[in-house]
Amino acid sequence: MTNAERPDGNTLAALEGCGIVYFGNDWFAENRTSSHHIARRLSRHLPVLYVDSPGLRPPSASKRDFRRLLRKAAGAAKLPQPVGDRIWQCTVPQLPWRGVPGVEAFNRAFGRWAVRRAIRHVGFAKRISWFVVPHPGFLAGQLDETLCVYYCVDDYAAHPGVDVARTVKSDADLTKAADVLFVAPPALLGAKQAVHPRCFFAPHGVDVDVFGRARDPATEVPEAARALAKPVVGYFGSIAAWIDVELVAWLAESRPQWTFLLVGQAFVDVTLLATLPNVVLAGPQPYETLGAWAKAFDVAIIPYRMNQQVKNANPLKLREYLATGRPVVTVSNPEIDRFAAWVNIAEGREAFLAAIERALAPEPESAARERVAAVETMTWDHRVADVLSEVAKALASAGRANPPGTKQP
Repeated sequence: MTNAERPDGNTLAALEGCGIVYFGNDWFAENRTSSHHIARRLSRHLPVLYVDSPGLRPPSASKRDFRRLLRKAAGAAKLPQPVGDRIWQCTVPQLPWRGVPGVEAFNRAFGRWAVRRAIRHVGFAKRISWFVVPHPGFLAGQLDETLCVYYCVDDYAAHPGVDVARTVKSDADLTKAADVLFVAPPALLGAKQAVHPRCFFAPHGVDVDVFGRARDPATEVPEAARALAKPVVGYFGSIAAWIDVELVAWLAESRPQWTFLLVGQAFVDVTLLATLPNVVLAGPQPYETLGAWAKAFDVAIIPYRMNQQVKNANPLKLREYLATGRPVVTVSNPEIDRFAAWVNIAEGREAFLAAIERALAPEPESAARERVAAVETMTWDHRVADVLSEVAKALASAGRANPPGTKQP
């Protein structure tokens, strides 16, 4: 961490003695999200209790969801467990049958009891509640916290399979309840600023060390990618409902001499891709190895479907791809368009294919350096330092308005 990536002395002094009660995605999820990156960096400065929150969508009958339910149910009885230096994880499962009378009231009462028990165990006398997802927001102001932070990283109501009305209400309620609000997707910023006086733009960061390994001569490409026919068109990340599987299949069929390497967990049917001889589905890989996988790429792609979720997204992989130095071909959205000088933006199948062909053309070495330079100061450490500065200011304001340990009215 450089000096610019560390919170300044005034910020750390204002936050001294605080612990963060952090409500995020499943800590043990297959993919690392902004929820995990932020929590890890926060724990370098303050102790963090990471509370696994229930999923936005109701569980399905899939084996994966069933295993996840069993794991969360087993975790309900456990006290917080350390998962790193100054960071503990606990699980607060919720009954999924919200339409049944009494279930919602039980979930709220049990959630409040379980989180307060976990707080007592880790010993946070002075605490900040920090929400990265909206659905546990009913706990805002219920934990005797000094300050409540909402870090809105997505358009949650646009996710597939969620209860849209319930998610919209949870997001709106938490937006109003929070003392300070951070918004990652630029498309959501204006609406949030219109209803919250202390609202800040806080786009995603990037781990430049992990993804910079793609340009390190000492980095070895994983064995499964070493002998692939060139050029390699690469993707890493979840293969989920927002990925245009049909577009990738069409691209692969249109250029059978190219290899399409997809690294990540598949959450949708990928039979269409698996039947193509020039598509390699590498499956999920450890986060720390993604830079090595990217070293095999000649060009990286973001083949999103243009739905409401994507229009309002702030894709992590945009900065991660740029940090590898590889050329990038992508669809458009407000956050991606901010990087138009360093990526190839295309709309439609033919345009996407033509953009890949342009990206595969020889380019000066300076082009890769420019892509890296575009994001090298946007590290997660830098982002968290900026965020903590605003939290410290809000905490000082709360302290002037209220006795220590009380919530702002």
